[in-house]
Amino acid sequence: MTDSELHASLPGDDLNRALTHVRADSPDVPHVGLVGDTYTILLNGKDTAGAFTLIDMHIPPGGGPGPHRHDFEEAFTLLEGEIEAVFRGQKMTVRAGETINIPANAPHMFTNKGPATVRMLCICAPAGYDEFLRERGAPVSSRTEAPPELDEAARKAFMQKARALTPRFKAELLKHP
Repeated sequence: MTDSELHASLPGDDLNRALTHVRADSPDVPHVGLVGDTYTILLNGKDTAGAFTLIDMHIPPGGGPGPHRHDFEEAFTLLEGEIEAVFRGQKMTVRAGETINIPANAPHMFTNKGPATVRMLCICAPAGYDEFLRERGAPVSSRTEAPPELDEAARKAFMQKARALTPRFKAELLKHP
């Protein structure tokens, strides 16, 4: 393919789309508390024309989601700390400076087993997980604010809501092995 053929096959610049510029610590971006973790939605589906979502994750010691799977690709780049990731039943340690990609529909989970808070970036493609987080989680005021503690009744209601949302977002909560 020649340069002129390549350029002719590229669509024009969509002037209806704008540059998105965000700061993770800004109170203007959504910070969502979920199961003890805090997720800051840096880029949502509207920002990327549905291509992907970018999330800044703050995971305290002991934090992380239980086993689950979903129909989108999910990649994590650890900026600080380390996690124990479980992918299709196999455990591995992922440290700061490393990236993993979880293929769509694969069972997985991760846990912060260390003594320090983990910070990582998560990209989900295509977009949609941002909407799930907003509907399932509780708004918090900053990237590092922990979500409110849940008593047993609130935890049960939270899990019922999560299970009710999973079909709509093509996700499945799995049992711990």
